[in-house]
Amino acid sequence: MFNNILLPIDLSEESSWRKPLQVAIDMCQKNDAVLRVMTVVPDLGMNIVAQYFPEGYEQEVVKKTLQQLKDFVKEHVPGGITVKHAVGEGSIYKTILQVAEETKADLIIMQSLRPELKDYLLGPNASRVVRHADCSVLVVRE
Repeated sequence: MFNNILLPIDLSEESSWRKPLQVAIDMCQKNDAVLRVMTVVPDLGMNIVAQYFPEGYEQEVVKKTLQQLKDFVKEHVPGGITVKHAVGEGSIYKTILQVAEETKADLIIMQSLRPELKDYLLGPNASRVVRHADCSVLVVRE
């Protein structure tokens, strides 16, 4: 049913991946799907921010984050699943949507924490992805 599954995670927040990862693994095994694991780093290239970092810092952050993502996959994803990695930069929900479109994902699996009042006013990343994605989105609750 699904052949190309995108799993956005926050490497520093276990709750962002604990349950969604297991769901993604199960779906990949049942459907012989490709699992695309991605994370997002802040856009450090903005003029207002870039002046405070040494030249090439942004590329170094992406390179280190990609290695951390690969290490994460080695530790948590069983063999036999085809995994591709992506590190995006910028706004979390916009980057997830961009990667989903570029990779032709047919399902995004992501975590949603219990909503707080501010989420109803601003909208959390998961809700924005659900509203704007061109593919199916499975939101896993904590």
